[in-house]
Amino acid sequence: MVRPHLAGLPIYKMTGSGNDFVMVDGRHTSPGEWSEADIRAVCARGTGVGADGLVFVGPGSAPNVVRMVYFNSDGSRAAMCGNAALCSTRLAARLGIARTQGMVLETDAGSYESRSAGPGERAELRLAAVPAPTPVPGLAGTDGERRVALGLVGVPHLVVLVDDVSSVDLAPRGRALRSDPALGPDGANVNFVSPRSSPSEWSLRTYERGVEAETLACGTGAVAAACAVMEWGLARLPVTIWTRSGRRLEIDAKRLADGSYDEVWLSGEARLVLRGVIN
Repeated sequence: MVRPHLAGLPIYKMTGSGNDFVMVDGRHTSPGEWSEADIRAVCARGTGVGADGLVFVGPGSAPNVVRMVYFNSDGSRAAMCGNAALCSTRLAARLGIARTQGMVLETDAGSYESRSAGPGERAELRLAAVPAPTPVPGLAGTDGERRVALGLVGVPHLVVLVDDVSSVDLAPRGRALRSDPALGPDGANVNFVSPRSSPSEWSLRTYERGVEAETLACGTGAVAAACAVMEWGLARLPVTIWTRSGRRLEIDAKRLADGSYDEVWLSGEARLVLRGVIN
């Protein structure tokens, strides 16, 4: 149960390609009013609203600037979440905090340009330049794992190329890789990617740190995967990433002479599911 002072607070349940969030208006509450236990209680499936994370959306440092603060479902704070950013863009426009046609989104990982993307409850996010994913020797150890690379898209993502993501025993393998010492003390999200019938379309499954389970989509993970398959010479941007939920994320970028990626755009679903209040 959340603490009594949060009772009656309006909440919004949103989904970004199956990556679901409890969203709150930052004009009415702040992260300092929430404990880790409160966040876990609201995000708990079965006993709470149920979500992969809790997102605060409020005014930023200037007009038409939005501040997004993101917490994983375990109560830990994360610097960035691509699908949460897409949902924050649509919610900020709905709440009148910023313009639908374009805004600046401030996060713990930096500031990004974003906008609602016409019909279909989609949004677009321009990310900061992304360094080229780098090989991680020794991690592709099980049958069917062909290559691995570590990318940084706001948060770290390990991308693992496999023949077919549907055959991956994701929970145990993702858990093992997520905390591998080669990834540093905080570990990384783990994204398994496999080709589809077209070189421009790929399938993705994600084991997400902070959730410590599979999530149905991962926006920044999709960007990391797109850059990785580009580095491996298996695709050319733009690419479409099909998520575990069966919805698509679209990624485009330009590869620069130094190997990094700029003009990085992520496009995907940002759909309001319900509005309510905390009981």
